[in-house]
Amino acid sequence: MVLSQRLPEIARAPFGKKRQGNDALVRLCRARDMLRESRDRPLPIGEVAKEAALSPYHFIRVFKAVFGETPHQLRIAARLDRAKHLLIVGEQSVTEVCIEVGFSSLGTFSTLFTHRVGSSPSVYRQRVRSMVQVPGTIPHRLIPGCFSLMCGWPEG
Repeated sequence: MVLSQRLPEIARAPFGKKRQGNDALVRLCRARDMLRESRDRPLPIGEVAKEAALSPYHFIRVFKAVFGETPHQLRIAARLDRAKHLLIVGEQSVTEVCIEVGFSSLGTFSTLFTHRVGSSPSVYRQRVRSMVQVPGTIPHRLIPGCFSLMCGWPEG
């Protein structure tokens, strides 16, 4: 079943009041953006669920059904994406990157990074920096091909 057909079915208000599918999707997208952009402080799930106008438990279920991952998984992925960027263009140590992206344990950060990226943070940094031609920029080989086609960038 297509997401647009399933969304009105899964996005119901707490007391059985049915909501418009597009309205629910817009609220879920706003909540997803909130989760991705919140770097300064821990964001309680209740606050994010309120943005989507759902109870916290229903929000987690609907979020997973719509986006294919839980809010926690999305937040971890966003932190690791930011860490990858900082490792490529920044001069901080792996420990400083770990703390800056919101992890309190270097061991947990390194384990998650290795599991999801395929190499440890320091090996990733060395591998990617060996491809960098201009300091502070991301090599064209690391930019998805669809972006290259859309922006007219030369393939690298």
